[in-house]
Amino acid sequence: MLTKADTSPQALTYSSDLVPAPRPEVDFTVSERTRERIKRAVPESTQRAYGRHLARFETWCRENGRTAYPCSDETLAEFVSHLCDCDLSVSYIDQAIAAIRTAHRMRGFAHQPGTTAARLVLRTHRKDKAAAGVRTKQAPPIVLDILRKMIDATQADTMLGLRDRALLVLGFALMGRRSELAALNIDDITETDDGLLILIRKSKTDQDAKGEEVAIPRGVHAATDPVRVVRAWLATLAEKGITEGRLVRSVDRWGNPRNAISENGINAAVRAAAVRAELPKAETYSAHSLRAGGATAAYKGGAPVSQIARHGRWAENSPVVHKYIRAVDQWDDNPMRGVGL
Repeated sequence: MLTKADTSPQALTYSSDLVPAPRPEVDFTVSERTRERIKRAVPESTQRAYGRHLARFETWCRENGRTAYPCSDETLAEFVSHLCDCDLSVSYIDQAIAAIRTAHRMRGFAHQPGTTAARLVLRTHRKDKAAAGVRTKQAPPIVLDILRKMIDATQADTMLGLRDRALLVLGFALMGRRSELAALNIDDITETDDGLLILIRKSKTDQDAKGEEVAIPRGVHAATDPVRVVRAWLATLAEKGITEGRLVRSVDRWGNPRNAISENGINAAVRAAAVRAELPKAETYSAHSLRAGGATAAYKGGAPVSQIARHGRWAENSPVVHKYIRAVDQWDDNPMRGVGL
Protein backbone atom coordinates (compact mmCIF):
# COMPACT_ATOMS: atom_id res chain seq x y z
CA MET A 1 0.00 0.00 0.00
CA LEU A 2 1.27 3.49 -0.80
CA THR A 3 2.30 5.71 2.06
CA LYS A 4 2.30 9.50 2.08
CA ALA A 5 5.98 9.38 1.17
CA ASP A 6 5.27 7.30 -1.95
CA THR A 7 3.24 9.82 -3.92
CA SER A 8 5.77 10.66 -6.64
CA PRO A 9 4.66 10.23 -10.26
CA GLN A 10 6.99 7.26 -10.57
CA ALA A 11 5.51 5.54 -7.55
CA LEU A 12 1.97 6.13 -8.75
CA THR A 13 2.80 4.89 -12.25
CA TYR A 14 4.44 1.64 -11.24
CA SER A 15 2.57 0.74 -8.09
CA SER A 16 1.02 -2.72 -8.24
CA ASP A 17 -1.96 -1.30 -6.37
CA LEU A 18 -2.98 0.50 -9.60
CA VAL A 19 -3.18 -2.66 -11.73
CA PRO A 20 -6.89 -3.11 -12.55
CA ALA A 21 -8.55 -6.21 -11.24
CA PRO A 22 -10.00 -8.68 -13.76
CA ARG A 23 -13.42 -7.51 -14.86
CA PRO A 24 -16.41 -9.81 -14.41
CA GLU A 25 -18.13 -11.14 -17.50
CA VAL A 26 -21.31 -9.24 -16.65
CA ASP A 27 -19.48 -5.99 -17.49
CA PHE A 28 -19.64 -7.00 -21.16
CA THR A 29 -23.27 -8.07 -21.38
CA VAL A 30 -26.49 -6.14 -22.00
CA SER A 31 -30.05 -7.06 -21.15
CA GLU A 32 -32.67 -7.96 -23.75
CA ARG A 33 -34.41 -4.63 -23.09
CA THR A 34 -31.19 -2.72 -23.75
CA ARG A 35 -30.50 -4.79 -26.85
CA GLU A 36 -34.00 -4.06 -28.13
CA ARG A 37 -33.57 -0.31 -27.56
CA ILE A 38 -30.26 -0.32 -29.40
CA LYS A 39 -31.96 -2.09 -32.30
CA ARG A 40 -34.84 0.40 -32.42
CA ALA A 41 -32.35 3.30 -32.66
CA VAL A 42 -31.83 2.28 -36.29
CA PRO A 43 -34.75 3.06 -38.66
CA GLU A 44 -36.81 0.00 -39.54
CA SER A 45 -36.30 0.54 -43.27
CA THR A 46 -32.53 0.54 -42.76
CA GLN A 47 -32.76 -2.58 -40.59
CA ARG A 48 -34.69 -4.41 -43.30
CA ALA A 49 -32.32 -3.35 -46.08
CA TYR A 50 -29.19 -4.17 -44.07
CA GLY A 51 -30.70 -7.48 -42.99
CA ARG A 52 -31.17 -8.54 -46.62
CA HIS A 53 -27.60 -7.55 -47.47
CA LEU A 54 -26.14 -9.41 -44.48
CA ALA A 55 -28.16 -12.56 -45.17
CA ARG A 56 -26.80 -12.60 -48.70
CA PHE A 57 -23.25 -11.93 -47.52
CA GLU A 58 -23.32 -14.63 -44.84
CA THR A 59 -24.75 -17.21 -47.27
CA TRP A 60 -22.06 -16.38 -49.82
CA CYS A 61 -19.34 -16.72 -47.18
CA ARG A 62 -20.63 -20.16 -46.14
CA GLU A 63 -20.85 -21.38 -49.72
CA ASN A 64 -17.31 -20.18 -50.46
CA GLY A 65 -15.65 -21.31 -47.23
CA ARG A 66 -14.90 -17.79 -46.06
CA THR A 67 -15.19 -16.24 -42.60
CA ALA A 68 -17.96 -13.66 -42.34
CA TYR A 69 -17.03 -12.04 -39.00
CA PRO A 70 -14.50 -10.61 -39.03
CA CYS A 71 -14.01 -10.89 -42.74
CA SER A 72 -10.78 -9.96 -44.47
CA ASP A 73 -10.35 -7.08 -46.90
CA GLU A 74 -9.96 -9.69 -49.64
CA THR A 75 -13.25 -11.39 -48.73
CA LEU A 76 -15.12 -8.10 -48.98
CA ALA A 77 -13.51 -7.36 -52.35
CA GLU A 78 -14.47 -10.82 -53.64
CA PHE A 79 -18.04 -10.43 -52.41
CA VAL A 80 -18.34 -7.05 -54.12
CA SER A 81 -16.98 -8.61 -57.30
CA HIS A 82 -19.63 -11.33 -56.96
CA LEU A 83 -22.35 -8.65 -56.72
CA CYS A 84 -20.90 -6.97 -59.82
CA ASP A 85 -21.10 -10.31 -61.66
CA CYS A 86 -24.80 -10.38 -60.72
CA ASP A 87 -25.11 -7.03 -62.54
CA LEU A 88 -26.53 -5.29 -59.49
CA SER A 89 -26.71 -1.51 -59.29
CA VAL A 90 -23.89 0.60 -57.91
CA SER A 91 -26.17 2.00 -55.18
CA TYR A 92 -27.17 -1.54 -54.11
CA ILE A 93 -23.55 -2.64 -53.81
CA ASP A 94 -22.58 0.56 -52.01
CA GLN A 95 -25.31 -0.09 -49.43
CA ALA A 96 -24.10 -3.70 -49.06
CA ILE A 97 -20.61 -2.47 -48.17
CA ALA A 98 -22.08 -0.10 -45.58
CA ALA A 99 -24.19 -2.92 -44.11
CA ILE A 100 -21.18 -5.23 -43.74
CA ARG A 101 -19.07 -2.52 -42.14
CA THR A 102 -21.87 -1.63 -39.73
CA ALA A 103 -22.36 -5.29 -38.77
CA HIS A 104 -18.64 -5.58 -38.01
CA ARG A 105 -18.70 -2.45 -35.86
CA MET A 106 -21.70 -3.71 -33.90
CA ARG A 107 -19.82 -6.96 -33.25
CA GLY A 108 -16.78 -5.13 -31.88
CA PHE A 109 -14.65 -5.19 -35.05
CA ALA A 110 -14.24 -1.45 -35.56
CA HIS A 111 -12.76 -0.28 -38.89
CA GLN A 112 -13.00 -3.79 -40.32
CA PRO A 113 -12.86 -4.86 -43.06
CA GLY A 114 -10.86 -2.37 -45.08
CA THR A 115 -12.74 -1.13 -48.13
CA THR A 116 -9.97 0.09 -50.45
CA ALA A 117 -9.95 -2.98 -52.71
CA ALA A 118 -13.74 -3.29 -52.62
CA ARG A 119 -14.19 0.36 -53.62
CA LEU A 120 -11.79 -0.10 -56.56
CA VAL A 121 -13.84 -3.08 -57.74
CA LEU A 122 -17.00 -0.99 -57.45
CA ARG A 123 -15.38 1.89 -59.36
CA THR A 124 -14.63 -0.46 -62.26
CA HIS A 125 -18.21 -1.72 -62.14
CA ARG A 126 -19.49 1.87 -62.31
CA LYS A 127 -17.28 2.56 -65.36
CA ASP A 128 -18.44 -0.64 -67.06
CA LYS A 129 -22.07 0.34 -66.56
CA ALA A 130 -21.44 3.83 -67.89
CA ALA A 131 -19.69 2.40 -70.96
CA ALA A 132 -22.70 0.13 -71.54
CA GLY A 133 -25.00 3.16 -71.50
CA VAL A 134 -26.60 2.38 -68.14
CA ARG A 135 -27.64 5.50 -66.22
CA THR A 136 -28.57 5.80 -62.57
CA LYS A 137 -32.35 5.73 -62.26
CA GLN A 138 -33.79 8.79 -60.58
CA ALA A 139 -37.39 9.59 -59.80
CA PRO A 140 -38.38 12.64 -61.90
CA PRO A 141 -39.30 15.72 -59.85
CA ILE A 142 -42.96 16.64 -59.53
CA VAL A 143 -42.71 20.33 -60.37
CA LEU A 144 -45.65 22.69 -59.93
CA ASP A 145 -47.37 22.16 -63.27
CA ILE A 146 -47.12 18.37 -62.88
CA LEU A 147 -48.48 18.63 -59.33
CA ARG A 148 -51.51 20.53 -60.62
CA LYS A 149 -52.15 17.89 -63.29
CA MET A 150 -52.04 15.18 -60.62
CA ILE A 151 -54.39 17.15 -58.36
CA ASP A 152 -56.80 17.76 -61.23
CA ALA A 153 -56.91 14.01 -61.85
CA THR A 154 -58.06 13.28 -58.28
CA GLN A 155 -61.71 13.41 -57.19
CA ALA A 156 -62.39 16.05 -54.56
CA ASP A 157 -65.60 14.34 -53.44
CA THR A 158 -64.16 10.92 -52.50
CA MET A 159 -62.18 9.70 -49.51
CA LEU A 160 -59.35 8.48 -51.72
CA GLY A 161 -59.25 11.72 -53.69
CA LEU A 162 -59.11 13.89 -50.58
CA ARG A 163 -56.41 11.65 -49.09
CA ASP A 164 -54.34 11.87 -52.25
CA ARG A 165 -54.72 15.65 -52.47
CA ALA A 166 -53.49 16.06 -48.91
CA LEU A 167 -50.62 13.61 -49.50
CA LEU A 168 -49.47 15.22 -52.74
CA VAL A 169 -49.66 18.84 -51.57
CA LEU A 170 -48.09 18.11 -48.17
CA GLY A 171 -45.31 16.02 -49.71
CA PHE A 172 -44.51 18.86 -52.11
CA ALA A 173 -44.78 21.80 -49.70
CA LEU A 174 -43.09 19.95 -46.84
CA MET A 175 -40.40 18.49 -49.13
CA GLY A 176 -41.22 15.42 -47.12
CA ARG A 177 -39.53 12.07 -47.06
CA ARG A 178 -41.95 9.18 -47.35
CA SER A 179 -40.97 8.06 -43.84
CA GLU A 180 -41.89 11.51 -42.50
CA LEU A 181 -45.23 11.54 -44.32
CA ALA A 182 -46.09 8.05 -43.09
CA ALA A 183 -45.25 9.02 -39.49
CA LEU A 184 -47.35 12.21 -39.35
CA ASN A 185 -50.09 12.21 -36.72
CA ILE A 186 -53.22 14.35 -36.79
CA ASP A 187 -52.06 16.30 -33.74
CA ASP A 188 -48.77 17.09 -35.50
CA ILE A 189 -50.71 19.59 -37.65
CA THR A 190 -51.49 23.08 -36.32
CA GLU A 191 -53.33 25.67 -38.42
CA THR A 192 -52.33 29.31 -37.87
CA ASP A 193 -53.23 32.63 -39.49
CA ASP A 194 -50.20 32.25 -41.78
CA GLY A 195 -50.56 28.61 -42.74
CA LEU A 196 -49.65 25.26 -41.20
CA LEU A 197 -47.10 24.33 -38.57
CA ILE A 198 -46.14 20.70 -38.98
CA LEU A 199 -44.17 18.83 -36.34
CA ILE A 200 -41.64 16.38 -37.76
CA ARG A 201 -40.93 14.28 -34.70
CA LYS A 202 -38.01 12.41 -36.26
CA SER A 203 -36.19 12.50 -39.57
CA LYS A 204 -33.16 11.06 -41.29
CA THR A 205 -31.10 14.03 -40.10
CA ASP A 206 -32.67 13.96 -36.62
CA GLN A 207 -32.14 10.39 -35.44
CA ASP A 208 -32.21 11.56 -31.81
CA ALA A 209 -35.84 12.63 -32.37
CA LYS A 210 -35.44 16.16 -31.04
CA GLY A 211 -38.22 17.21 -33.39
CA GLU A 212 -38.65 20.22 -35.64
CA GLU A 213 -41.62 22.39 -36.61
CA VAL A 214 -41.85 23.21 -40.30
CA ALA A 215 -43.89 26.21 -41.43
CA ILE A 216 -45.92 25.90 -44.63
CA PRO A 217 -47.54 29.15 -45.89
CA ARG A 218 -51.05 29.31 -47.29
CA GLY A 219 -51.39 28.82 -51.04
CA VAL A 220 -53.09 31.02 -53.61
CA HIS A 221 -54.95 28.30 -55.54
CA ALA A 222 -57.73 26.40 -53.81
CA ALA A 223 -56.77 23.00 -55.21
CA THR A 224 -53.14 23.25 -54.07
CA ASP A 225 -53.47 25.39 -50.92
CA PRO A 226 -51.97 23.23 -48.14
CA VAL A 227 -54.35 24.68 -45.54
CA ARG A 228 -57.50 23.95 -47.53
CA VAL A 229 -56.58 20.45 -48.69
CA VAL A 230 -55.43 19.36 -45.22
CA ARG A 231 -58.47 20.94 -43.58
CA ALA A 232 -60.75 19.07 -46.01
CA TRP A 233 -59.02 15.77 -45.28
CA LEU A 234 -59.18 16.28 -41.51
CA ALA A 235 -62.88 17.16 -41.72
CA THR A 236 -63.59 13.99 -43.67
CA LEU A 237 -61.66 11.89 -41.15
CA ALA A 238 -63.60 13.54 -38.31
CA GLU A 239 -66.88 12.59 -40.01
CA LYS A 240 -65.70 8.99 -39.75
CA GLY A 241 -64.93 9.45 -36.06
CA ILE A 242 -61.16 9.69 -36.57
CA THR A 243 -59.65 12.62 -34.68
CA GLU A 244 -56.32 11.16 -33.58
CA GLY A 245 -53.66 8.79 -34.82
CA ARG A 246 -52.03 8.77 -38.22
CA LEU A 247 -52.81 11.56 -40.66
CA VAL A 248 -52.16 9.68 -43.92
CA ARG A 249 -54.10 6.41 -44.06
CA SER A 250 -54.89 3.64 -46.45
CA VAL A 251 -58.37 3.73 -47.98
CA ASP A 252 -60.23 0.50 -48.75
CA ARG A 253 -62.23 -0.17 -51.92
CA TRP A 254 -65.42 0.99 -50.23
CA GLY A 255 -63.89 4.40 -49.49
CA ASN A 256 -63.28 3.86 -45.79
CA PRO A 257 -60.08 5.08 -44.10
CA ARG A 258 -58.15 2.25 -42.51
CA ASN A 259 -54.80 1.85 -40.82
CA ALA A 260 -51.70 3.98 -41.23
CA ILE A 261 -50.27 3.76 -44.72
CA SER A 262 -46.82 2.22 -45.18
CA GLU A 263 -43.88 3.93 -46.85
CA ASN A 264 -44.33 1.64 -49.85
CA GLY A 265 -48.02 2.52 -49.83
CA ILE A 266 -47.13 6.20 -50.13
CA ASN A 267 -44.93 5.45 -53.14
CA ALA A 268 -47.78 3.48 -54.69
CA ALA A 269 -50.24 6.32 -54.07
CA VAL A 270 -47.98 8.86 -55.80
CA ARG A 271 -47.42 6.50 -58.72
CA ALA A 272 -51.16 5.85 -59.05
CA ALA A 273 -51.82 9.60 -59.12
CA ALA A 274 -49.24 9.98 -61.90
CA VAL A 275 -50.97 7.22 -63.88
CA ARG A 276 -54.38 8.89 -63.44
CA ALA A 277 -52.89 12.15 -64.71
CA GLU A 278 -51.53 10.24 -67.73
CA LEU A 279 -48.02 11.58 -67.19
CA PRO A 280 -45.27 10.27 -69.48
CA LYS A 281 -43.37 7.43 -67.78
CA ALA A 282 -45.85 7.58 -64.90
CA GLU A 283 -44.41 4.39 -63.39
CA THR A 284 -41.13 6.19 -62.59
CA TYR A 285 -42.71 8.65 -60.14
CA SER A 286 -42.43 8.09 -56.39
CA ALA A 287 -42.74 9.94 -53.09
CA HIS A 288 -39.22 11.26 -53.64
CA SER A 289 -40.54 13.04 -56.74
CA LEU A 290 -42.56 15.30 -54.43
CA ARG A 291 -39.52 16.08 -52.30
CA ALA A 292 -37.36 16.81 -55.34
CA GLY A 293 -40.12 18.86 -56.95
CA GLY A 294 -40.62 21.01 -53.88
CA ALA A 295 -36.92 21.82 -53.72
CA THR A 296 -36.76 22.54 -57.45
CA ALA A 297 -39.80 24.85 -57.33
CA ALA A 298 -38.43 26.70 -54.30
CA TYR A 299 -35.12 27.37 -56.05
CA LYS A 300 -36.89 28.52 -59.21
CA GLY A 301 -38.90 30.87 -56.99
CA GLY A 302 -35.69 32.47 -55.69
CA ALA A 303 -35.29 30.74 -52.31
CA PRO A 304 -31.68 30.55 -51.06
CA VAL A 305 -30.08 27.12 -50.98
CA SER A 306 -29.60 27.31 -47.21
CA GLN A 307 -33.33 27.88 -46.66
CA ILE A 308 -34.25 25.00 -48.97
CA ALA A 309 -31.90 22.65 -47.13
CA ARG A 310 -33.27 23.72 -43.75
CA HIS A 311 -36.91 23.46 -44.84
CA GLY A 312 -36.37 20.00 -46.37
CA ARG A 313 -34.32 18.76 -43.43
CA TRP A 314 -31.29 18.02 -45.55
CA ALA A 315 -27.88 18.00 -43.96
CA GLU A 316 -25.96 21.24 -44.42
CA ASN A 317 -24.11 21.26 -47.76
CA SER A 318 -26.04 18.18 -48.87
CA PRO A 319 -24.98 17.20 -52.42
CA VAL A 320 -28.58 16.12 -53.09
CA VAL A 321 -29.88 19.69 -52.79
CA HIS A 322 -27.16 20.97 -55.09
CA LYS A 323 -28.11 18.32 -57.64
CA TYR A 324 -31.62 19.79 -57.84
CA ILE A 325 -30.18 23.28 -58.13
CA ARG A 326 -27.84 22.27 -60.94
CA ALA A 327 -30.82 20.87 -62.82
CA VAL A 328 -32.38 24.36 -62.75
CA ASP A 329 -29.17 26.29 -63.40
CA GLN A 330 -28.20 24.21 -66.43
CA TRP A 331 -31.04 25.96 -68.26
CA ASP A 332 -31.36 29.30 -66.46
CA ASP A 333 -27.62 30.01 -66.47
CA ASN A 334 -26.70 28.18 -69.64
CA PRO A 335 -23.69 29.88 -71.31
CA MET A 336 -25.11 29.09 -74.76
CA ARG A 337 -28.34 30.98 -74.08
CA GLY A 338 -28.59 34.02 -76.33
CA VAL A 339 -25.57 33.27 -78.52
CA GLY A 340 -27.76 33.30 -81.63
CA LEU A 341 -27.86 29.64 -82.62
